[in-house]
Amino acid sequence: MRVVVADTVAAEGVAYLRAHGCDVEDLGGAPRDALERALATCEALVTRSATAVTAALLARAPGLRIVGRAGVGVDNIDVEACSRRGIVVVNAPHGNVVSAAEHTMAMLLALVRRVPEAHARLKTLEWNRSLHGAELFRKTVGIVGLGKVGSRVAARLRGFEPTLLAHDPYIPEARARELGVRLVDFETLVREADILTFHVPLTPETEGMLGARELASARPGLRVVNCARGGVVHEAALLAALDDGRVAGAAIDVWSEEPPRSEVVRRLVQHPAVVVTPHLGANSAEAQVNVAVDVARQVVAFRDGELVEHAVNVPVGDGASLATLRPWVALADRLGRFCVQLDPEHLARVTVTVAGAIARTDPELLARAVLAGLLAPVIAGPVNVVNAHLVARERGVAVEVTREEGAAGYQSVLTVTTETASGRKVTAGTVFDGQPRVVRLRDLNIEFAPEGHILVLSYEDRPGMVGRIGGALGRMGINIASMHVGRKSKRGRAIVVLLLDEELTPDQLDDVARAVEADFARRIRLG
Repeated sequence: MRVVVADTVAAEGVAYLRAHGCDVEDLGGAPRDALERALATCEALVTRSATAVTAALLARAPGLRIVGRAGVGVDNIDVEACSRRGIVVVNAPHGNVVSAAEHTMAMLLALVRRVPEAHARLKTLEWNRSLHGAELFRKTVGIVGLGKVGSRVAARLRGFEPTLLAHDPYIPEARARELGVRLVDFETLVREADILTFHVPLTPETEGMLGARELASARPGLRVVNCARGGVVHEAALLAALDDGRVAGAAIDVWSEEPPRSEVVRRLVQHPAVVVTPHLGANSAEAQVNVAVDVARQVVAFRDGELVEHAVNVPVGDGASLATLRPWVALADRLGRFCVQLDPEHLARVTVTVAGAIARTDPELLARAVLAGLLAPVIAGPVNVVNAHLVARERGVAVEVTREEGAAGYQSVLTVTTETASGRKVTAGTVFDGQPRVVRLRDLNIEFAPEGHILVLSYEDRPGMVGRIGGALGRMGINIASMHVGRKSKRGRAIVVLLLDEELTPDQLDDVARAVEADFARRIRLG
């Protein structure tokens, strides 16, 4: 795999890629035109925050398959544009959490104890002991977001013995109690806190969440810390509250403009009551190595056909659930590819049903894998688990995903029901010892491995039919690896599935079909 590293990342990440056989072009600090030339042949792109991965940049990379952000956020990546192209976007959400939490604590303590001001004065040899800071002891600290960073900030704050409040609608009460934190709504948090610290991503819901209205309801003398994302705190509203004294101070590491350009942001940076750093939360030496290696590992895993754990545009769970789902994703893809070759008609609707133990996991990834298998053979552009739903919508395919408790005698079953102009067809499969198996075809129970060259025939069963099939294939020099028959009654309609060592030509398929007077014959090829 050819990997272009667009921004400067830790050397350990680049070394990992090279050690695992990737062809790496490291362009950290190189001019823009060098990057644009390199994109023409790259399959993987690694960035930090300097390179904006826009739709225009993607257009220069026709072979791009994965974008890795060596950091937590993906603000500089147009994830939607990547998803439309079927490009996987991954980040490194755990590599710099300790660094971000410790930087938050440094900023918070510097703010309340007025360290930057005292430092600046003493540097000019002004000895002034009249600067009075504040203690965290018995203060009320409000934490917005109790995720990976916020929870670590809470753990570190406990040693200072404040009252800890938090707002996070996605965290259960039990987890908050473990952290020694009381969950409240955002309005209560703002109203009761002496200090507010933010640890949320920038989304439409969080953008400007601390604005003029919220600041008006806050306690006089509030202090604000934002080491999360620029734009979460409304900068003009914060500046106004600092100017009129309602907010005593702020500590800010992240900005809506980086570097600052507008008058408002520049004034906020230069305000005497604001402690500032230029987005350094993740800039510990340890964090930079962690995120670079984390992203490099995911690029290599993707190249090797594995599901990547930290893809932001693919629904995946934690490591344990991912290990469980991996063979089922392979089954889902095989079922999709099998169905579309069995009935190559315009698909109007598909229903994906997960039953049994596998139904206790999130079925979305399996549904996407089914769609990718169904659509990839009939679409000119790339179709995968990233853009499968989008491609289905564009082609007018209705998609339904359902769960069932019972699995019809199996521990788990994945069923794909397709609807085309010729009717509704059902195919089901399961996983035995980590290997995909088909267990139902149409209304018949039939078991086989969906792999290699497959011949499917349907005919009226009567004596000698299997011999005719074997004889016809034998005369063609086609070897049968295995044969599987499904039927409901003696001498009734039968479906025969043959796994072959060689692929049939269209003429050979017609000859075999004539030999048994088949009413249905398909050749299917699965990798």
